Amino acid sequence: MKIRNVTARAVLVPMNRPLVTGGGSVEKTAFVLVDLETDSEITGRAYVFAVSPVLAKALAELVEGIGATLQGEAVAPRPLHERMSKSMRLAGMEGFIGWAVAGIDMAVWDAFAKNAGLPLWRLLGGERRQIDAYNSNGLGLIGPDAAANEAAELAEGYGAVKVRLGYGDIDTDAEVVEAVMEAVPADMPVMCDYNQSLTRADAKARIAAIDDLGLAWIEEPIAHDDVEGYAAICGYTETAIQLGENARSPAEVGRLIAAEAADLLMPDVAKIGGITNWLNAAEQCHAAGIRLSTHLFPEVSVHMMAASPAAHWLEYVDWANPFLAEPLRVVAGKATPPESPGLGIDWNENAVEGFLI
Repeated sequence: MKIRNVTARAVLVPMNRPLVTGGGSVEKTAFVLVDLETDSEITGRAYVFAVSPVLAKALAELVEGIGATLQGEAVAPRPLHERMSKSMRLAGMEGFIGWAVAGIDMAVWDAFAKNAGLPLWRLLGGERRQIDAYNSNGLGLIGPDAAANEAAELAEGYGAVKVRLGYGDIDTDAEVVEAVMEAVPADMPVMCDYNQSLTRADAKARIAAIDDLGLAWIEEPIAHDDVEGYAAICGYTETAIQLGENARSPAEVGRLIAAEAADLLMPDVAKIGGITNWLNAAEQCHAAGIRLSTHLFPEVSVHMMAASPAAHWLEYVDWANPFLAEPLRVVAGKATPPESPGLGIDWNENAVEGFLI
């Protein structure tokens, strides 16, 4: 089976629950939808978050440009990923280029598994098991009362919830955490995410205010690439530190592990360069005895988690649901990978038409 063509479409989709972080309010999300057509009439599909409409249009062009260089190549995920990586070596695989490669890589894996007649999790040697899923929709910077009300809604049917922090003062951070914990079932884990909004000094003070509240983890309090800072935080913090969504390669994950910069890791399948690189990072986490969670992309991530012995939590967001024919379902706090061949991703074409940029 060989690649015939790669096409990409940019879409802008309204969010069911706007997300308010230290970086501002997000009410619509841009995506790039990737279709990898083969000479066997099998199409591999995947999507990539693109942040904004401007970036989405540029990313779609980049995906198609890279895809054009792969026409006629055999659909073999690891060799194709290596070829793309080598061709982009001078420009660098970080950031935007890595996202484009990731979108193609995910679509290649989808086509490869479809050609084998297997769901990706089975192709990877996994088992069809239920993965713990937490609700990561909403719960932005909306204050204690509103956060408590929203947490009660978001907790229904899920195994945990995550709240964003980084309010104007330390006391509000603590009040929000306490309000959310009171609003959800007593045994339900609550995670928090600072979205890299703190300095080292601020992080020390803020973490001290919430460290004894029983949070499941504190995510990205400072800049994601301040490895020494994270190693210091892990040294004085009782609550587990979650990191890794901005790791741009398996090598970066390895550096975080070597520096003891995190207690938990959560690579993002797009930012790290695709399924191929995510699997490599997962092997490192397992070897180091570090629990592995996912960042976004629940439809893809559920397959990889089912094949990873280090699997911890699946982050669930519904942001892609409006353009998916069959969104991933979470039942009683668990997500189960589909039995259909490939990733199980297909487009709701009628909806896509209305979202095109």
